Amino acid sequence: MLDIKAQHEPIKDEIKTALKDILDSGRFILGQNVLSFEQEVASYHNVSEAVGLASGTDALYLSLRALDIKEGDEVITTPFTFIASAEAITYVGATPVFADIDRNTLNINPAKIEEKITPKTRAIVVVHLFGQPADMDEIMEIAEKRNLKVIEDSAQAFGATYKDAAVGGIGDAGCFSFYPSKNLGAYGDGGMMITNDPEISGKVKLLRNHGATGPYQHSFIGYNSRLDEIQAAILRIKLKHIDAYNRNRRNIAALYTSLLGGAVKCPVEMQDRTHVYHQYTIITPERSKIIKALKDNCISSVVYYPAPLHFQEAFKYLGYEAGDFPESEAAAREVLSIPIYPELDPEKAELIAEIILKALKN
Repeated sequence: MLDIKAQHEPIKDEIKTALKDILDSGRFILGQNVLSFEQEVASYHNVSEAVGLASGTDALYLSLRALDIKEGDEVITTPFTFIASAEAITYVGATPVFADIDRNTLNINPAKIEEKITPKTRAIVVVHLFGQPADMDEIMEIAEKRNLKVIEDSAQAFGATYKDAAVGGIGDAGCFSFYPSKNLGAYGDGGMMITNDPEISGKVKLLRNHGATGPYQHSFIGYNSRLDEIQAAILRIKLKHIDAYNRNRRNIAALYTSLLGGAVKCPVEMQDRTHVYHQYTIITPERSKIIKALKDNCISSVVYYPAPLHFQEAFKYLGYEAGDFPESEAAAREVLSIPIYPELDPEKAELIAEIILKALKN
C-alpha cells in the first residue's frame, strides 16, 4: 500500500545527522526539537498553539479532557472511521453518538448531526476521512447555534484545506497522528493537538505530563503522553516536504480517476477543498473481484473499514442495530483502498488501474 523506504532514501543523511545531534545532546524528552516542531506545525496551520503528544488517539483524548467533556456527556461522531475517533470519547466517560455519513464524501453528514443533538450533547468529533475535508461551514454553524465544541480528527488529513483554511485549525481543537503510514509520518508513534485557545493548549500540556505544574507538583491526575525528541526531529525534516508529498499524492489520484472513472465510483474533489489522499478509496459492488485480481498480481489493497463502529462488539452497549446508518453500512460493503503514496511510479499506478479494469470486464 505504501513504500516507506522510498520516502526515507532522499532524506536519510539529514535524518542521521539530526539523530546524531540528539544522541550527543542526551536530551530525549520535551527538548528543543519538540518545541520547534510545535511552533512549525502551529505556523503551518495558522494557529497560535500546538502540543506534541505520544499518538493521535492521545490527541483526541486529551483534547476532550481539556474541553471538560466527561461522564454523562454525549459526543456526536461518525460510525465510518477508525475506532480511535469514538474510542477517545469513551476514555473520558462520555457516550459516542453516531450520525450517518454523506456517501459522496464518506464524511459525517451535517444534515444528520442536528437530529442527534440532545440536552446531553457537548461536542462533535469531525473526521476528515482519507484526507477529504468534511463540511466544516455547516458543522461549525450547528456547533455555534447549539453551543457545542468541535474537535477535528485530522489524523488522515495533514495539509488538507477547506476554503483555504488548513483542517485542524477550524474547530476548537485539531488532532493529528504521525503514525508511520500517515501523510506526515514519524518512525514510530506520535501525535499533536492544535488550537487557537491558550487555555486548551495549557491544559493539554499539563495533561500530557502527569498534570505537573512544577517538579513533583501535580494539580490533577494527568497522563504520560509526550512526543519524544527523536520523532520530533524526523517530523521536522519531513514537514519541509509535506506539500510536495501531498502534491504527488494528488497527481497519482488524478491519474487513477482519469483511468478508473466510470468503471468504479472514484473519490470526489469537493469545491473549495484540497483532498490530500491519505487513501485513494474507490466504491464498487465488485470489490471482491478486484481484491482477488490485485492479489493475484502481488498488489495490496485494503478495506478501510469493513465494519462500521456500531457493528463493533466494543460498542454493542450503545444499542444500535443493522439499518441504523445505511450509508455507512453500504460504504463498508463496497469501499476499497488501493496503493497511493508520493513515490508511487505513475506506470505502476497505470498497471494497477489496468488490472482493476480487466477484473471488472471478466
